[in-house]
Formats: sequence, structure tokens, C-alpha cells
Amino acid sequence: MFGDIMGMMGKLKETQQKIEDTKKRLDTVLIDEQSNDGLLKVTLTANRKIKSIIVDDSLLEDKEQLEDYLVLVINKAIEKATNVNEAELGAVAKDGMPNIPGMDLFK
Repeated sequence: MFGDIMGMMGKLKETQQKIEDTKKRLDTVLIDEQSNDGLLKVTLTANRKIKSIIVDDSLLEDKEQLEDYLVLVINKAIEKATNVNEAELGAVAKDGMPNIPGMDLFK
């Protein structure tokens, strides 16, 4: 019994390390999103950090339209990045979790 617990603790530590490694890797995974007309482009990492925003000059004349575009495109990009992030981290966590009855945290 005690050996099982030590084994599980080791596996949890290993999984934590894999999660940290995955988070670092997700910093290098870039998600691109743009408005339907291509006038606004946003790039962020899979950890949801904005890397760049490119605004077409035509949007600079209409502050309200630009603000709407920013909200729409950034939200779409965050949603995409969140899906990638959760899928990657979920896979690592699920793979690394020992089968403990009642510990269905990652399902």
C-alpha cells in the first residue's frame, strides 16, 4: 500500500513537470485570428497572451467600428487559444493521473 502511494506521488510530480513543459511549449504556439474582411488581425499564444494586433488604416477613421472589431476578433482568438490550451493540458493531465477511484477531475 505504502509503495503504491509513493509511486502515485512520483507520477503526480512527473505529471506536474509535463504540465509545466506543455505550458512553456504553448507559449510558442501562435493562434491567428482576423476579421471577416481581413482589416484587423490578432495573434496570440495558446497561453492567451497577445503577440500582435494589426489594424488596417481604413479602420482608424471609425473609432466605434475599430473597437467592435477588436472585441470580436480578440474574443474569437481567445476562444481558439483556450480550446488548444485545454486540449493540450487536458491530455497531459489525463495521461499522467493515476487511477484513483473518485478522482475524475479531468474528465
